[in-house]
Amino acid sequence: MKNGFLKVSLVSPKLTVGNPKFNIEEMKTALMDNHSSIAVFPELGITGYSCGDLFFQKSIFDDSLDALESLLKDNPYQGVIILGMPLIIEEMVLNTAVVIQKEKILGVVPKFYLPNTKEYYEKRWFKSGFDVVEHIQTVELLNQKVPFGNLLFQDKNIKFGIEICEDMWATITPGNLLSVNGANIIFNISASNETVGKDTIRRNAVLEHSRKNCGIYVYCSAGASESSSETVFSGHNIVGNNARLVKETNLFSLKTEIMYVDLDISRLEYERRSNSSFRDSILKYRLSYQNVPITIEEEVEYEFETVLDQYPYVPKKKIKSSFNKIRSIQEFGLAKRLDHIGIKDIVIGVSGGLDSSLALLVACQAFDHLGLDRSGIHAYTMPGLHTSDRTKNNANQLMERLGVSYDEIDIKQHVLDHLKLLKHDQKTQDTTYENTQARARTMVLMNLANKLNGIVLGTGDLSEIALGWSTYNGDQMSMYNVNGGIPKTVVKFMIKSYADYVFEGDVREILYDIIDTPITPELADKQSTEDIIGKYEVNDFILYRFLNCGDDEERIKFLLSHSFDLDKASIDHYVDQFFQRFYSQQFKRTASPDSPKVFDSALSPRSDYRIPSDIKRQ
Repeated sequence: MKNGFLKVSLVSPKLTVGNPKFNIEEMKTALMDNHSSIAVFPELGITGYSCGDLFFQKSIFDDSLDALESLLKDNPYQGVIILGMPLIIEEMVLNTAVVIQKEKILGVVPKFYLPNTKEYYEKRWFKSGFDVVEHIQTVELLNQKVPFGNLLFQDKNIKFGIEICEDMWATITPGNLLSVNGANIIFNISASNETVGKDTIRRNAVLEHSRKNCGIYVYCSAGASESSSETVFSGHNIVGNNARLVKETNLFSLKTEIMYVDLDISRLEYERRSNSSFRDSILKYRLSYQNVPITIEEEVEYEFETVLDQYPYVPKKKIKSSFNKIRSIQEFGLAKRLDHIGIKDIVIGVSGGLDSSLALLVACQAFDHLGLDRSGIHAYTMPGLHTSDRTKNNANQLMERLGVSYDEIDIKQHVLDHLKLLKHDQKTQDTTYENTQARARTMVLMNLANKLNGIVLGTGDLSEIALGWSTYNGDQMSMYNVNGGIPKTVVKFMIKSYADYVFEGDVREILYDIIDTPITPELADKQSTEDIIGKYEVNDFILYRFLNCGDDEERIKFLLSHSFDLDKASIDHYVDQFFQRFYSQQFKRTASPDSPKVFDSALSPRSDYRIPSDIKRQ
């Protein structure tokens, strides 16, 4: 554990059904050199789930206790272990989860819902825990007095509860109630067999419970070395974090398989603070649980199991369908706005850069959806004092190939005249020099919109909005902005996807060249945006961790050190600059135009992110 991350291992061990001695040795082997803080094993893992009527025999319980005692005496693992075994408590046979750490038994949780249909007939052997926990809160186990029943295990900000297999499938589950009573992780030790399509149902159930619980759900299931007399098990292990699939394996292996996973506890705490429905549930379903202390040591170093995603906003799976979803939000957002105000003309400035090119593509598709002639899209390239031939040519060619109305308006003399009016020397490339060009373009577009009875389409993206990388009442302003919900890294993704899936020939080639063009506002000599504010992939990573995960500056620096090849000074500079710009530029966001939300979080001052413009964090 470190900096709000907890490493957990899900172990589906090789086992011999009915042989606790063999099975506990396999567990010990899996625990040697295990680099997690919590290790979880499947349901009835000490005996094997599929023992059948052997659960009537005293010998299997004696052997199970001997195996547990062997683990306690020779435990190679420093962390918390969750395992499954049968126990006899006051002549009742219970299917239980036993939690241990080193030589101490921390608690015992019984299974509540016992499946008894089709291939399952657990009521033949076991008693449900419902009645038992009403009367018994402690049990004697291997000469230790152990908490029993409704238990919550806690250390610092980690608080977990346990379900056993069928408990997850109930209408109202123990995990649901544990979660609103404080548990942020639910561990489910399971023996779930395989049938066609069941893996999808099981995965959906895990993810849905993680969503309902606003928590983390860790599901560990028995592997293929369970008995195959009547059914086959696969070791389908799944981890969900508030509806997101963190990791899963489904290996059908006869060997011991270990899946390590990093649990982001801090993100979950942020999401719970942000979830009003979860907050409203907390006191409404207050129940009595025994709190059991555990010990999770903070590590000096922490190694992530998988490389952190440097592009968290950019879709990695189902690329085409993700592209279609994003484009639909943008295209139909604009289509609805045009339909609402009843106009058939829009005005857009096209620079030949990423943002304006995407906005133009979206506009063309929106017009197609409405059955409008693309000639109603009035696109203008407006070369200024530092416009390059490459961007201007790309802008002109793109406008022409897309079949929109287009023209070129050279603003150089207009800008010089305005600078002269301000008694500016027309040479010093200061903020006035740059912003005059940006505001000149916006003024021209606004007045053209009046002339053409249309609206000005904005092009600024979420990354620029976060960083305030725009000119107030210049490119910051429009009458509707289709890009305000997507960061720069996704702008690139969208243009490439339009090229790959929608457009062909010359348009595709132009789009590819636009993607490869260095990002610059072209308001001064040899100006590169990323030389000034840094790489957009780093800034978008910071933005995601801040908006979606609630990370503070120090945690983001920790994550950057594990994600990008940057030295400490560079990381400090990126983070410090991002937050300085983010808070100081809120006044621009407060005055931003309407724009459709695309991802979980956005920066609309009217709906998603509301802070005063004069806030000062440092």
